[in-house]
Amino acid sequence: MTDEHAERFTQLRPLLFTIAYEILGSATESDDVLQESYLRWADVDLSTVQDTKAYLAQLVTRQSLNALRAQSRRREDYVGPWLPEPLLLETGNHSDASADIVLAESVSMAMLVVLETLSPDERAVFVLREVFGFSHDEIASTIGKPSAAVRQMAHRAREHVQSRRKRFEPVDPKLSTEITARFFTAASTGDLDGLIEMLSSDVVWTADSDGKVSAARRPVTGAERVAKLVIGLIRLAGESGRVEPAMYNNAPALKLYLGDSFEGVITVEVTDGRISHFYAMRNPDKLTGVDIPREISR
Repeated sequence: MTDEHAERFTQLRPLLFTIAYEILGSATESDDVLQESYLRWADVDLSTVQDTKAYLAQLVTRQSLNALRAQSRRREDYVGPWLPEPLLLETGNHSDASADIVLAESVSMAMLVVLETLSPDERAVFVLREVFGFSHDEIASTIGKPSAAVRQMAHRAREHVQSRRKRFEPVDPKLSTEITARFFTAASTGDLDGLIEMLSSDVVWTADSDGKVSAARRPVTGAERVAKLVIGLIRLAGESGRVEPAMYNNAPALKLYLGDSFEGVITVEVTDGRISHFYAMRNPDKLTGVDIPREISR
């Protein structure tokens, strides 16, 4: 390991973390991938590296794919829906990430959930091509497939994502935060009609708990059902419960507490001025790193 190894890796770390997170949907596993990649990078003869960015992106992608395949095997016994880990952005990086529309969409909960429906190779191809702009030849070298096969894979993955994800329309973070705050204020008063007015008719509540804590094991859909669920949660929390506003994955969120116990993060998606999806992370294994700010880039 030389100072130059460390300098090159550190300079590209936000990009490399973002690649790993978008492939894995896990910030803690992405940290592990970067650590393993760094150790491998330390043994590389720098005189043989023509393009540091491409080389490190290739290294991190391969490690991410190995981790994703292992993760897929573990997920066979997962209880209920699986959601990505909430991502807390560094304060100074948040405005930059929000201004970059492609980057903001790529780390949104909605996009990450769609990416979960792709195969590991398709997911890597989509992320590297659509988000980071790597060439088909560079991606082919990364995943060990012919360039022609990568082109076909990229086309299929793009069509798949587009069919499941509406065209991303930037939402004013301030407006989204205001809508979210109004909604939970209304929920605390039990104003069912007021809540329904702030929800899309096809709103969805998805909770990830892996059966380790109490949570809906299937998505709840429809404005009235979701509104009643939220009111019920607020009542259940009672006087000992509280929520703290936050921002995760470039979207407004709430951190939930019962007394001094941290219970989860709810990330909110706003579409056309109404809340369209709640992503409730309740799995304690996925909450250990939610207070660690991370820098992303592309």
